[in-house]
Amino acid sequence: MEVSIKFTVFFEGMFWVGVFERISEKKYEVSKVVFGSEPKDYELYDFVLKEFCNLRFSNSLSINEFKNKKINPKKLQKQIKKQTENNGIGTKAQLAMKLQQETNKVERKKISREENEQEKERQFAIHERKKKEKHRGH
Repeated sequence: MEVSIKFTVFFEGMFWVGVFERISEKKYEVSKVVFGSEPKDYELYDFVLKEFCNLRFSNSLSINEFKNKKINPKKLQKQIKKQTENNGIGTKAQLAMKLQQETNKVERKKISREENEQEKERQFAIHERKKKEKHRGH
């Protein structure tokens, strides 16, 4: 089993953001971390060592095929240069993060709906109790 992990840090809006991309068993997963101020190299290293196991990765996206064939060294060198110059995340990572965001949104809506229903039931019970207390002596 081959596992590949890519970690990209970039500036987005007002915060520094890190994106972990993980490919294993023909599955592609991504996780996003917001750092706030610009992290130092030793802070990133420390974060990876201590917090990597606590990261929540997105739902898996399937990858059709793995590329295990030999690559021309000059082409490989160009790919490495292109990746080091790249200041963002790939479209696959964006898609995976969007899917994760949508699932989190659905979960939050479900939880808040349940909380609202419980609050309405509680308010109704209080109202009924007060109504009974008013008419207790009659």
